[in-house]
Order: sequence, then structure tokens, then C-alpha cells
Amino acid sequence: MIDVRIRKLKEHEFKNAVAIVGYPSIGLVSSIASNFMSRELKLELVAGIESPDFPPYTVMQNGVPMPQMRIFSGFREQQVEDDGGIDCEDIAIITSEFVPKVEHMYPIATALLDWFEENGIKTVITLDGIPMFVPETYEIMGAGSTENARSIMEKYQIEGFNDGMIRGISGILLYEGSLRGIDIITILGSARSDIPDPIGAAHLLEPIQRMIPEIKLDMEPLYQEASDLDKRLNQRPMSDNNTILYG
Repeated sequence: MIDVRIRKLKEHEFKNAVAIVGYPSIGLVSSIASNFMSRELKLELVAGIESPDFPPYTVMQNGVPMPQMRIFSGFREQQVEDDGGIDCEDIAIITSEFVPKVEHMYPIATALLDWFEENGIKTVITLDGIPMFVPETYEIMGAGSTENARSIMEKYQIEGFNDGMIRGISGILLYEGSLRGIDIITILGSARSDIPDPIGAAHLLEPIQRMIPEIKLDMEPLYQEASDLDKRLNQRPMSDNNTILYG
């Protein structure tokens, strides 16, 4: 089993926190959404998830080297008592741009679950993409690890994904979270599979804003990115086989 550790980079006391997890999935919607949220909410980098078995690179943001898997956090602003949303005072966002190898997923998920327990985080929202079966039709579904998680989904009118398979880190977190009594809610959003899909990411963020009302995000930058990406695609010659990278 690989060695995965979570290195603290800044002192931060988590108080009644909710964690949001976004690893790359179909259309990169989960990592686009989690990165967008951490930027828009101006959250601080508080920890990095590291392993000598991860690919050898670093992420540069505004000229600053960052860990490949990052944990951002910050307190909710303008919190109103009994505002009708999920009870939380602090938000943690876990995000990354690379898809871990299959044999790395369980150690990463276990490290995250241990970290949630150590920091008293009892509610976790994971983001994942699913294939878009009808073109330009974006659907949202959800799965919950516990009865309480499923009741939260019902409260916010998130259709339940009742039968089927949820892969990767989201799937492991769901099952292991059920054994540990951690409320894991996986939000599944349909997305284009051929290119990065900022519009799919925008749809994925909508239920989060309902569940945590203080998170108010301007989605226009994501729609603009989608428009810019379409323009770049339309300008490419048919013989150009270069890979288009998000961002």
C-alpha cells in the first residue's frame, strides 16, 4: 500500500465544518467545480495531500508552487442562525487535477476519512461526473452514505441514485463513510466526455448553493470559459491532434 500523508501547511481550527471533495471525473467537472469554488470564495490553502508515488510535478498558482492535491478552507460569511441550510461554520475543499491510479484510491480515501474524523468533519459532499446520455441535457442525482445523508438529499430535492455503480474515490468514501457513520453525499452531474465541461461544473455547484446558502457563486466565468473553449475547438484544423488542456 502506498504512503499517503496529509501535511498541514497552515494552522486552522475546523469548527463545525463541511468538506467538499472534487477529483477529476468525466468532463473534469468535479475538479473544475472545486477549483472554481476555492478561488471564488477566496479560501486559504491549509494542507496538502502528498505521496512519493504521485506523479512528479507541482501545480503553480499565481506564481506559487502548490501540492498536487490541495485542501483549502475558510469560514462562512454572513452566517445566519437557522438559515435552513446544512449546519456548518467552516468549509474545506479538497481538489486535484490528476486522476490517481486505481491502487492509490483506497489509501487516499482512507487518509481523507481519517483527516475528517481528526478535524470533527461529519458531513462531506463529493462531486462526480456521469455520462451525458442526451446531448446538452444536464441532470443531477445524488447518493448518500447514511440515512441522515439521504434525508439531506431529499430535503434539497436531489434525486437519489438508487441502483448502479459509483466508482473511484467517491465510491470508496460512500461505503467507508457508511461504516464510520460519516454523512457522505455524492452529487453526480452529467457532463460531456469529449472535452472539459465548465457548464457541467456550473450545474454541479447548484445543489451545493442550496444546501449551504452563504455560498453564492457567480457562474458567468464558467459559462464564458465554455464559450471560449468552443471557439478554440471550432478554430482547430481537422488534422490538429494536439490535446486541449483545461485552463
